[in-house]
Amino acid sequence: MILRLPDAHGALRAYEPRTEPLALTPGAPFTSRTVFSAAHVVADPYADTTPDSPAAVDWDATLAFRRHLWAHGLGVAEAMDTAQRGMGLDWAGAAELIRRSAAEAKAAGGRIACGVGTDQLTAGPATLAEVRAAYEEQLAVVEESGAQAILMASRALAATAQGPEDYLEVYGHLLRQAAEPVILHWLGPMFDLALEGYWGSSDLYAATDTFLDVIAAHPDKVDGIKVSLLDAQREIDLRRRLPKGVRCYTGDDFNYPELIAGDDHGFSHALLGIFDPLGPLAAEAVRVLDTGDTDGFRALLDPTVELSRHLFQSPTRFYKTGVVFLAWLAGHQSHFTMVGGLQSARSLPHLARAYELADRLGLFPDPKLAEDRMRTLLHLYGVTP
Repeated sequence: MILRLPDAHGALRAYEPRTEPLALTPGAPFTSRTVFSAAHVVADPYADTTPDSPAAVDWDATLAFRRHLWAHGLGVAEAMDTAQRGMGLDWAGAAELIRRSAAEAKAAGGRIACGVGTDQLTAGPATLAEVRAAYEEQLAVVEESGAQAILMASRALAATAQGPEDYLEVYGHLLRQAAEPVILHWLGPMFDLALEGYWGSSDLYAATDTFLDVIAAHPDKVDGIKVSLLDAQREIDLRRRLPKGVRCYTGDDFNYPELIAGDDHGFSHALLGIFDPLGPLAAEAVRVLDTGDTDGFRALLDPTVELSRHLFQSPTRFYKTGVVFLAWLAGHQSHFTMVGGLQSARSLPHLARAYELADRLGLFPDPKLAEDRMRTLLHLYGVTP
């Protein structure tokens, strides 16, 4: 049956949904790349909340989705930007998520790394000492859970730091006391406007030098870096300057196939929000890459870039809405509700295009369910058959 999907100009166009999904099943563990999916949280649709209330999470559905990712061989990057950290999920909710997911990872034998930030600092300007203490509190929670730590960029540090030396001091302090090697996360302002000028400069070349100075001073405490700047060449240049043994995890949701495939000088591992909806397909592509078949890897993953660029289009920080929407269509949750009411952050034409692109890729395990749910959404918005 034909769906009538609205476009950005308000016109309706005909789309014929596919009837068969891709046949994607769990396989062997990856051997050539370390791959994390940053995972979304599932809201409790029956909770009586408002957008500024503490998050009400459906823990059963949230943890079931993580088991889905682990079953396909992906690691889970927990309590990150994709989980609406700082956009509906506060530190209390993130701490609970970390504890629950880390316990689930242990039971399932899955890999997990969790975000360490400073988002409990919400009452105005903070001192550097308060920023350090906030990081330390969260680092302790992650380490006590048994998960690997990801030191995320801090809005509070960006607002407080006077220059590169403050970043060197704060990160140096944290790395010295970290029990195990961590992942350092550089999230660009396209994902969070409050992170403009991170590492002490809006000049990305100067910021890169400071970032590398932090790593060079503590290479034994840095497992890798996660770069989310949406600039492929900048990531390539940066990874070529990393000390031996320090991984580069791409966070570039625009250019990930080429960055993971790599070149004669190296490659990126992955820690990506787009691997939430792409999980099984991404896992299949990496297993092809494990055999040395780069062309086969690209043949599987390159066609997904159009969907990813659509979901992450400006304002990029609202990509989570598309991610959760696709999880609903795919049957991973029973509703399209988000913590903080963020389901309202994208338009119907945007969501319709996301459905079409995902359906063409065969991402929905049950295409008829996805079609029926898309029809329901269209009806709610007043689109008649």
